[in-house]
Parts: sequence; C-alpha cells; structure tokens
Amino acid sequence: MHPLPLAGIVLSLSLALSGAAQRGAAQVPPDWEREFPLTDFSRATVDLSEIISGGPPRDGIPAIDDPRMLASAAETRLDPREPVLVLDPAGAPARAYPLRYLTWHEIVNDTAGGVPVAVTYCPLCNTGMVFDRRHADQVLSFGVSGRLRHSDMIMYDRETETWWQQATAEAVVGRFAGERLGQLPAWLDSWRGFRSEFPDGLVMDQPDWPRDYGVNPYAGYDTASRPFLYRGEDPPHGIHPLARVVRVGDKAWPLERLRLAGTLHEAGLVLEWTAGQASAMDSRRIAEGRDVGSVRVRDADGNAVVHDIPFAFAFHAFHPDGQWMLE
Repeated sequence: MHPLPLAGIVLSLSLALSGAAQRGAAQVPPDWEREFPLTDFSRATVDLSEIISGGPPRDGIPAIDDPRMLASAAETRLDPREPVLVLDPAGAPARAYPLRYLTWHEIVNDTAGGVPVAVTYCPLCNTGMVFDRRHADQVLSFGVSGRLRHSDMIMYDRETETWWQQATAEAVVGRFAGERLGQLPAWLDSWRGFRSEFPDGLVMDQPDWPRDYGVNPYAGYDTASRPFLYRGEDPPHGIHPLARVVRVGDKAWPLERLRLAGTLHEAGLVLEWTAGQASAMDSRRIAEGRDVGSVRVRDADGNAVVHDIPFAFAFHAFHPDGQWMLE
C-alpha cells in the first residue's frame, strides 16, 4: 500500500480527529485491538486521544527486513544530490540507506557490524534515526503501525506489539511502555558525499516492491504553510513549523543559522553544514529537490554524535521545554 497522497492525508485527518473526539482519552478503539491483539493497551505513557490514524493500516507501509546491499561502485540509479541516511558501524563498511526507499517503507530492519539495527525515517517529521534493536534481552523487529502522534510515526515491535514513538525512541503503549531504544550515531548526507567519504561503503539495493522509487509521494510538503496531521502549537521565536533544525538531545539549532555560519562550536559540539544535498520532501522527483545541505555533528574529539534533523514543529512537540540555540 502506498503512502496516501496529500489530498488523502487531509481527508484521513478529518476522519481521525472526529473519531478521537468521540472516543475520549482512555477508550481503546476497536480497530486497534483487532489489528494489535498482543498489545497491552492498559500500559500507556501518553494520552491515547493524541494518537490518530495516518491512513494506511498496520503494515500498510511495509517495513523492509534484511535488505540487499550493494557495493557503492555498483549503484547507478542514484543522483549525486539524493539524500541517504548513513550508518558507520565499528569494524564494518559504512552503509547508506537512500531516502528514495525510506520515504516509501519508513523502517528497515538490518544488521550492521554484527549489531541488529532499525533504520527509520518519518517523512512528515523529517526524522531520520537509527536504533539498536536489542532490548530486554531480545532482538526486536519493527513494523509501521499506521498510527501517528504529533504527526510522527508510531512503530511497533512484532514480538510484543509494543508501540514506539519514532521521534523519541520511547515505548508509549504496551509491555515496554516508558522504556527507550538506544539510538546510534547516523546522519543524512548526499549520495555524492557518502561515496566520497566511504568509497568502499555499501548501499541498500532497491526493494522488490511495486513503488515509484525516486518520486516523492509528499511533493511540496516542506514548503507547505502547516504540517499535515498536526494539531499542536507552532514553535516559538517565529520559527516556521516546517523549518529544519539540528537536534542534539533537548537542544535545537535552526538549520538556517548553521547554513549561514558554516560551522558552529557550541555546547561542546562542532556542527558543520555543507551544500549539495537535495530535500526529499520538496519536488516531485527527489533528485530535483532544493538544496538543504548536509550536517555533521561531532564532539570535541571528532566523534560522531547522535542527532537528527527534524522539522521545527516536531522538535517543539516532543521537547516542549527544549532549548532553542538561536545565537
């Protein structure tokens, strides 16, 4: 099942909000229980009325398991400016996961350097994050629940059907409610940038699904006036809801500030911006998206630091008391 076009998203939002208003905070909708018979809905860390349908049902957006990987030199389909989510595991070749695949599948269950990982991307929030799938003495595998909170994907693990908030790595409903996954250092780069830094790296091969890979199913999203499927308040300081920020923990640097500076040395970190990466959420064809650049975040010793590049509304929604690094 394809992600919904924007017109369908708007319709599904109105239906979801109507249903949420009728059922209240504590009542579990019957379709949740039918689709997730193993989920313990009595355990929740959030108001259930904040969770709405994104349109597709459980697994309507299919996660990818054990993706085929290619040597970078063998990949000829990607434009040099296309964005890829990069993971550089210790003792193993770096791996690139193109957003042309992640926009359609959102989760990839993989193993990198002997570590089971979940490579995730929520298009509505622009949150590209990689998690260690080892939790509570077991290896979890993840799927797309079809539900959203603050426009962010809610993942579920297939072993216990616990629901996990992708933007925070926190389990919000089910057996593991209140617990978190470990997030790994990963970053968005252009395909050209990845190949230059990791000439012997690997890249995810095209999945065997009937999708129009390379096309953005959310064309024009990051230049819209307001996020779809979002009911919360706008960010402070006059920051546009769909402006990108660099999030490290509970701190957010506006991407435009970093772009103008090129490099920032703040909070014990070194943040760098370079041109050459296309937005995956702009033009109909990802390769033609406007240049939003690539960001690297390192500590004082040059080590990669866990971060992501969410839209400003998503940072504000999930970190309402977060610190905005404006100057």
